[in-house]
Amino acid sequence: MLPEINDILFATDLSKNSDNALRYALSTARAYGAGVHVLHVTEPLSQDAIVTLQMFLQDDESRKKAIGDRHASVKEMLRKNQQDFVQLLPESEKQDYSVVKSVELVDGHSAEVILQRASELNCQLIVMGTHEQGTGHTFIGTVVKRVLRRSSIPTLIIPNTA
Repeated sequence: MLPEINDILFATDLSKNSDNALRYALSTARAYGAGVHVLHVTEPLSQDAIVTLQMFLQDDESRKKAIGDRHASVKEMLRKNQQDFVQLLPESEKQDYSVVKSVELVDGHSAEVILQRASELNCQLIVMGTHEQGTGHTFIGTVVKRVLRRSSIPTLIIPNTA
């Protein structure tokens, strides 16, 4: 029996190669009649960043606002990234983006969030791109390696073509 793919999780780091990987996710979705869930994960602030915030923003409310502003800023970057992606598609392919069921930003550790959301959304495939630096094993990226090691569903890795 051939595999059935109804939902695809596309994990983006908002890089140029992620746009290339999204094309593969959309193409696969079109071939299977599947939906695509776009996910970007923001890593928690490092201990150094927290200490820096505490040094420069003494007020707890100001720190909370700065962290909230960070999240809002990344959310806007994700929205703009998806908007720009659609605008750059040839007119004949713009309707392919209609298979995107959701676009979300989640705070957490990338690999864990990707695997958790893929499970929660009942995805049958994860699509990710490699880092901008290259496609060799060394440059595949820590997040991609962690997802590949722990994923119980097929994961498609799109090499950097630049």
